[in-house]
Amino acid sequence: MIKVLITEDSPVVRGYLKYIFESDPDIQVVGTAEDGEKAVEMVKLHQPDVVTMDIHMPKMDGFQATRKIMETNPVPIIICSASWNPEEVEKTFKTMEAGAVAALEKPRGMGHPDSQESVQELIKTVKLMSGVRVVRRWSKGRGVRHGGEAPVVRTVEVPGDRRDIRLVAVGASTGGPLVLQTLLSGLPRNFPVPIAIVQHIAPGFLSGLGEWLTRTTGFPVHIASQGEHLQSGHAYLAPDGFQMSLDKSFKTLLSGNTKEYTLCPSVSYFFKSLIPVFRDKMAGVLLTGMGRDGADELKLMKDAGALTIAQDKETSVVHGMPGEAIKIGGAVFVLPSDKIAGKIVHLVKGAAGA
Repeated sequence: MIKVLITEDSPVVRGYLKYIFESDPDIQVVGTAEDGEKAVEMVKLHQPDVVTMDIHMPKMDGFQATRKIMETNPVPIIICSASWNPEEVEKTFKTMEAGAVAALEKPRGMGHPDSQESVQELIKTVKLMSGVRVVRRWSKGRGVRHGGEAPVVRTVEVPGDRRDIRLVAVGASTGGPLVLQTLLSGLPRNFPVPIAIVQHIAPGFLSGLGEWLTRTTGFPVHIASQGEHLQSGHAYLAPDGFQMSLDKSFKTLLSGNTKEYTLCPSVSYFFKSLIPVFRDKMAGVLLTGMGRDGADELKLMKDAGALTIAQDKETSVVHGMPGEAIKIGGAVFVLPSDKIAGKIVHLVKGAAGA
């Protein structure tokens, strides 16, 4: 049985979450907490396998509670947030910095057309996150930030065998936002090529992700729009509900008609579309995430002569996507999250420190 602690200040939402979890035979609700202060106490008392965490609560909010839990009794924490609220979205990413492993929009109520899908996504995420290995976080001296601007640390390696790379394409899912933060923080502001990213994230969080990445890394991040020409030294996120591809002039092509691995956008679609356009003049990067989206296509990239990087198991929240790529020989390099930027800077012709 997977033991779950629900943290939510609304009695109605608390009861609905309890109903959802108790409908699954593999999940046991060991307690509910109406504020972060009580959640910290109940984690110590019940030792749950997973905690669902609201953001805005009395006494102690979700960010403070997550920070405290990760300092004292580390456990996988899933944020259940109202993604339409800009203040909650901002605090959601701060909470992920403090140690939360995933963020989902609160499940839709019964009668909503997306109700069943959102409920199944929550149950699936709880089950998957229950097996995630988490580590103790310290509030000082371990890189956990509490609302100020993140230090921008630029990683520079001595130029070596560089390549004529025109594009860096990145795919990420669960655990991806923090790795993207680390990656972009390690690139110089004058990075000579565009970065194009497909990040699986709950609807409504993408704009907040782009703003948070820009603010905390100093690297400009945008939501890609139809027909936009990608610029060097900028990063672009594929928009919600659209598959993204690029033409030879770096113009974005967006399509909302297809899904791959039930995903839109999908890394698979994006990577596959780039191969005939850029072939050996690109780098493909596959980061932490469940499933195998993008794994086969990273191998196709490598076969076409592209440089390919997969995140290692030790630093991945979920090693599904990069792990599958590694298994089939799709990665030229297998690297921890904090070494990927340095490798890219080392390999991309014209890249240099800030």
